[in-house]
Amino acid sequence: MEIIYQPYIDPEYETLIERIYPPRVCIDNDTCQDCTIIKVDSANKHGILLEMVQVLTDLDLVISKSYISSDGGWFMDVFHVTDQRGDKLTDESLILYIQQVLCVSRRGRNGIAKEVKASLGRERPGQTDTALEMTGTDRPGLLSEICAVLVELRCNITAIVAWTHNTRAACIVYVEDGLEGGPIMDPIRLGHVQEQLENVLEAHHGKEEKRSVKLTAPAVGRTHTERRLHQLMYSDGDYERCRGCDGGGGGGGGAAHKKGCDGTHVMIESCEERGYSVVNVRSRDRPKLLFDTVCALTDLQYVVFHAAVASRGKLANQEYFIRHKDGCTLDTENERHKLSLCLIAAIERRISHGVRLDLHSKNRIGLVSDITRVFRENGLSISRIEVATQGDKAYGSFYVTDASGLNASPTTVELVTREIGESIIAVHKSPSRVPHDHGSSSRTAPKTNSARVQQQQQQQREEDRPRFSIGSLLWSQLGRFSSNFGPVRS
Repeated sequence: MEIIYQPYIDPEYETLIERIYPPRVCIDNDTCQDCTIIKVDSANKHGILLEMVQVLTDLDLVISKSYISSDGGWFMDVFHVTDQRGDKLTDESLILYIQQVLCVSRRGRNGIAKEVKASLGRERPGQTDTALEMTGTDRPGLLSEICAVLVELRCNITAIVAWTHNTRAACIVYVEDGLEGGPIMDPIRLGHVQEQLENVLEAHHGKEEKRSVKLTAPAVGRTHTERRLHQLMYSDGDYERCRGCDGGGGGGGGAAHKKGCDGTHVMIESCEERGYSVVNVRSRDRPKLLFDTVCALTDLQYVVFHAAVASRGKLANQEYFIRHKDGCTLDTENERHKLSLCLIAAIERRISHGVRLDLHSKNRIGLVSDITRVFRENGLSISRIEVATQGDKAYGSFYVTDASGLNASPTTVELVTREIGESIIAVHKSPSRVPHDHGSSSRTAPKTNSARVQQQQQQQREEDRPRFSIGSLLWSQLGRFSSNFGPVRS
């Protein structure tokens, strides 16, 4: 028998560079008049860009520009950010938190996370609970039936996020034991819950239709909820039905841009002299756009070596110089076409359709089930939902349409809100009037009707801003633990 000897590699070696050269973070409020500049440089590793963007996105910060470079094993990034109102970051507790989370190593970051959890009174919504992941065909009433079954099985919903796109639906529901509290750990009960939910999906789907149900117990390092939703919809194949504005799925040309098209355009070219593939994405600007794009690139195993991202007015331009993780560029038309479709899907999944209803209510078992039942009984379909609980409070938002996917009538919305109660209110239609403008300082607005334009812009910013998220939760609690932080390198 041949004996093969392999060298021993100390596990600590993987973090050696990061420990020798820890990340450095500088937060600059002086250079620009209309934004805060966050500069980060550190040893490079796959996924670090997504980690950085995820931290800022979870705090509900708006990234209007970003410059990225990661050649030579070193990562350097510059973010131009504001809060949701378009103001600079002036809260010292928030600035200190950003510096600490971005600056320390992964091991230290977990230590800070424990302080955050202790301050909040619990971990990130859903992170300590049993997770239900569901994908299937989008049908009116499906989410309502799932919530009703969970209540019947004595499962208390602590958080729920669901997206719909291209007739497909993906949903993540975090539940705890309604009898004893805490996550459901009994494998027999977990199996029974999964079986009942599979029956619900089977009743809504034909035998040949794709669907899935999966329950998982809490685990260390659970994937970020919104990133996991992207992964679920990708595995469900929602991107296969995407089409670019030119109808070809590859992302339109300059003619469409000249006509003022604000749809999603993706163009992929080769930079042979540098050995990169160049990805240009042009789309309507919106919150979390950079996070969604970087999610798609990272999960498809592409490495971003250089990038420039900027927004002006209602449009955003993103340019990425990438290679596959194995060092290869996108050499075939099939590779370029698939990446184009995946980027279009990642951008469009979060685009909400219908009327937005915001929830701010006292939490109780069966709350989400009762609300979704009222929607179903009044012929409304949910296109997107994000609800979380904190103590005895429930916060979140629903986007609803009629059963055919068109805007719900004001009369129906009024009847629904009246039946549900004053804890849920209707807001304006979500897609578009005048989008938020957090682009460069050189942007200008027409002198005529400027007051009306500013009012519409402020109204759109309020529509796009989540009424509740982990970001707003952290903002409200940062002062309680900021004094525990040590000195910061900058």
